[in-house]
Amino acid sequence: MNIELRNPKEIMKLSRLGSFHQSKLSFLRSFLDEFKSWAFKRDLFNLDENGYGVAVYSFKKDKRIYSLVCFANLISDDERSDRVIATKWDAAFTLHDGIPSKMDIERLKNEVPKQEIGRLSYKELTLSRANKSVRIFNHVVERLSKGLQPDLKLLSNVGYLYRTTAVYGSGKFGLADRFRIKNREEINGPFRLEMMLVYLVRQFTFDQVNHVAYHKDPKNAVKLDENICKNLGIGNSTGLGMAPFIVNHPTLLNNWIMCREIALKKIRQIKKVNEKDSSLFLECVTKSLTNITSWNTESIYQQTKIKSLLKNVQKFLDFVKNQFDFETDYPFNKIYKWLEKETCDECIEYIVSIMMEPYDQITKPLIKLMSSDEEKFFDIPTEKSVEQLRIIIENEYSNILKIDFEKKENNQNFWFISKNKEEPRLADRYEEHGSELEQPLAIARDIKKLYEKLLKTKNSLSVAEFLSKNSELRHVVRRAFIVEKFPYSEIQDNTIGKNTMPIDMLRLKLSFFGALKFDPRSDKWLRICMFQGAPLPQNLKNYDEQWVYKTNI
Repeated sequence: MNIELRNPKEIMKLSRLGSFHQSKLSFLRSFLDEFKSWAFKRDLFNLDENGYGVAVYSFKKDKRIYSLVCFANLISDDERSDRVIATKWDAAFTLHDGIPSKMDIERLKNEVPKQEIGRLSYKELTLSRANKSVRIFNHVVERLSKGLQPDLKLLSNVGYLYRTTAVYGSGKFGLADRFRIKNREEINGPFRLEMMLVYLVRQFTFDQVNHVAYHKDPKNAVKLDENICKNLGIGNSTGLGMAPFIVNHPTLLNNWIMCREIALKKIRQIKKVNEKDSSLFLECVTKSLTNITSWNTESIYQQTKIKSLLKNVQKFLDFVKNQFDFETDYPFNKIYKWLEKETCDECIEYIVSIMMEPYDQITKPLIKLMSSDEEKFFDIPTEKSVEQLRIIIENEYSNILKIDFEKKENNQNFWFISKNKEEPRLADRYEEHGSELEQPLAIARDIKKLYEKLLKTKNSLSVAEFLSKNSELRHVVRRAFIVEKFPYSEIQDNTIGKNTMPIDMLRLKLSFFGALKFDPRSDKWLRICMFQGAPLPQNLKNYDEQWVYKTNI
């Protein structure tokens, strides 16, 4: 059976992209799979009785070593912030290439806690910082020091001891440029080193809380139960800083989504599904209900989505268990068609993710295709004609061309870089000042502007000649030629409209990271949890790959 890839004009709508969920293609899961054979070690743990000091953790295989260097610091409650712009954090981290020497640690001790205003070297690969969930951390310390385990209900409401506020890489603040390490086989996947950092930070939080509890009462203290550790992750506060990334890296975005779409296509093309694979699929869907019901959010928007998802997943399970026979030909194709007809976007994409669970042979080869050498596709074929460019736009942006940007609501917002917060922000064009500082992220509007100019331009004119008089449109001319080759590279929606939900852009990226428990605090920022339920480092060599659907708190 020949099944077509899903239509980009449907899949690349923001409402659909904002319904994506983690899968076996997600970066944190592929990181675990790659590094399960590496030797883990805690190399240094020099903390005082209050948990302040330095610690080093490493992964080693053959001659390659990656080391996380942690600095835990004393800060006051009023210095603790989830904002990107801050000057102090409970802990700061860097991933070091190799074994850090004493001189390296002293150098890093002076620079890493400074974060953006510090300077790292080519020896450092990623940089991050994190703050305690003070209420949870102190509760765990108090209980452990008395010989008791913490309140599981309280822990389940949060899901972590610390949350990060930023993770940097690829040459920022002196860190190693990507070209230095891009040929290393073990990190041949997007954000793999960033995932390693977050994973090792998670282990540090457990060691630190145990250490502080012990020194509070050495005679009675116990360690945090290993199963509880396993079911805690690392929190993250994520704002609009993620949104421009999706727009500014079109070939990378294409490769992420293309791999997901290829996986779905191949699974739908499986004629006969054996009992082992169908049982695993159903087990994951069934057990995932616990995860859905454990999402804790005050967002009415997200609560509505969760309720809808839960209702639709239960409807799906009822259908599969009572009305469906996996012995039929092409069962997953029939399931997919039923989902499209009977359920919401959130449920469709949720089940699509779970369909991948039995099929390592499909997903693993795709993971290596999810990176992109973006510079290769930066050049504009200026020898092509205006007519050729116009036809590409008509074919690839037909939805966009229908938007009327003369209407106020379709031109409502603008993206800018906040001087105070040093990160992207979205503002109302008609209520707030600063639109002259607008960032080139309104791709739909600019494509429409380009198209209207092309209609008034002689067809035989070259793109080079056109751009000589319209250089302000160069960025969208480039994108048009990119989307011709990379069909999933462009959001087929208006990113500055009145009804735009920026959180959809954040959720898209976070789903590929492998985030769980989306907790929007507005339509512009949210909290998530990463690695909740994941195996601990000492258990990596033999772990349940479906851990993500089996968290216990």
